[in-house]
This record gives sequence, structure tokens and C-alpha cells, in this order.
Amino acid sequence: MFKQARLVLTSWYLLILLSITVFFSIVIHNMLLRQVQGFVQDQRFRIERKFGPLSPPEALDSEFIDDAGRRIAVTLVFINGVIFFIAGGLSYFLAGKTLKPIQDMVSEQNRFISDSSHELRTPLTSLKSAIEVGLRDKGITLKDAKMLLSENLNDVNRLQLLSDNLLSLSTQKHLVKTETEIVDINKTIAQSLRNIENIAKNNNVSIENTANISAKVSGSSQNLSELFTLLLDNAIKYSHKGGKIVIKSESVSKCAKITIQDEGIGIAKKDLPHIFDRFFRSDAARSKRDSTGFGLGLSIAKKIVEDHGGTIAVFSRVGQGSTFEIKLPTINHL
Repeated sequence: MFKQARLVLTSWYLLILLSITVFFSIVIHNMLLRQVQGFVQDQRFRIERKFGPLSPPEALDSEFIDDAGRRIAVTLVFINGVIFFIAGGLSYFLAGKTLKPIQDMVSEQNRFISDSSHELRTPLTSLKSAIEVGLRDKGITLKDAKMLLSENLNDVNRLQLLSDNLLSLSTQKHLVKTETEIVDINKTIAQSLRNIENIAKNNNVSIENTANISAKVSGSSQNLSELFTLLLDNAIKYSHKGGKIVIKSESVSKCAKITIQDEGIGIAKKDLPHIFDRFFRSDAARSKRDSTGFGLGLSIAKKIVEDHGGTIAVFSRVGQGSTFEIKLPTINHL
């Protein structure tokens, strides 16, 4: 689709350029031809004043002017051909540059729709299959029915989690200056710890918070709380029972640096470049039996960080855990 659009746009560029060059070529041809005619007449008058009337006068003048006109026309055609050839390549290049952002946006949307549809299909298929099996079972007991409803509820919860993540990802927009506030990093991390406390207890994972810097950033306290909650939830999800998560912070290069380190399963080197991609889940994450994620949390986290003008990076080794490093510009250095 975009290849055809690129060719069409190139054709329009060339058509506009051709129209301009042809117009100016006609103007230049006529101007030069009039100058030749004037030159011939001037030369004729000088010769006639010195030697008298020439014979035959018109045939020689007309032949010379026609020949000059043909030479001018051939030169202009050659120049226009060179311009058209060079402009063709430049037009194709510029058409590609013009359409590239649109192509990337459409590709991203198509990929997002395709991935979303795929992820939605899995719990829906599971839910449908369980219900169909239950309906076909004529001798279903109350216990079996309750078990079926419990499984259905789990699938519904997965669908709700996915829809919430998709909504959060699609509506996450750049912060408007009038809507920003001064956010205390320590208080935001403390709020995230309260949000995640029960999940950590249920998974028998301890969290050590040593973050204690007096740094403040300009942004959304709600979004930043969601950022740390997502990262802590991710660390808990892939930590072993009895594992430990450590939160640290320090001021580095006019930024607040926060690190969240776990002792979990780690991430393979080949997966690190894609860890923040939508719906991406590493092989280790997919093989974890109790993992119910959809690969959206880290993508949301990265967008929140970028919306605050910061950066996020991950360092990990398989079997030794992962460390997520967030850098946010402090209020005095935005």
C-alpha cells in the first residue's frame, strides 16, 4: 500500500516540477529567441549602413533565427531531462521520508490490533470451552459447577486485566504543563509499596526500601505511582518464593536515579532489547506456570518514564535476577 502511495506521491512531485520547468523553459526560449532576433536586426542595420542593402535579406535572417531557436530548444530539453532524472530520485526519496512517519504509525496500530486480538482470543477461547463442557455435562454437581464458575472468574479477571492494560497504554498521553505537579519521589515509592504490599506477602517476597533522597520531579504523582507499582509487581511476579527485592535511589547528573533489583529468574540477553515492547514476554516468563501477565506492564512503564522526560534501562542475567534503573530529571533541572 505504501509503496504504491510513494510512487503516486513521487509522480505528483515530478508533475509539479515538470510543469514549473516547462513553463520557465518556454519563457526562457522566447526571451532568448527575441534576443537573437534583435541581435540579427542590429547586425543587419550596421552592415547596411556600411555596405548598403543586402540581398536577399529575409531568407538568410529567417534561416539563422530558426537554427538558433532549434539549438536553444535542444539545450533546454537536455537541461530539463537532466533535472527530471535527478528530481525523480530526489522525489522518490522525499516521498519515502514524508510517508515514513505515517507508515510507522499505521504499522504500529496494525501490530497493536493484531496482538490485542490474539491476546484477547486466548482467555475467551478458554472461557467458551469451559462453558460448553459444563453445558454438555448432564450430571454436573454443585461442586463441579462452582469449580467451573471459579475457572470462568479467573478468565474474566484475565480479560479485565488485559483490557485495563490496553486502556492504560492507549490513553497514556504526554503530560500537559498545566496538569503537572511537584512530586516527592520518596512519598511516591511509599505509596507504591502500600499498593503492592499484599501481593508481596501472598508470594512470600520481601521488599527492602532504602530509597531516601530529597528529590522532587515535575509530573503526575498518579502515573509515577503506577510506574513503581508496575515495576514492583513485575519483580514480585518473577521472583522465587522467599526472594528479596531492593529499592535504592540516589542523585546522579541532575537526575533522580531509582533502581529496583530482584533475585528472580532473570532475562536472557537476546530478550533484553525487546523487553519494553508491547506483548513481549521472554521465554523464561512464558514457561513460568503461575505467570498471568500479557507483556504490557513494562511497555506502560516505559511510556510513563518517557512522558516525564526520563529514561529506563534493565540489566539482567538468567538465574541471577534483574535490575531496572529509572532516571527522572529533578525539578531544578527540567
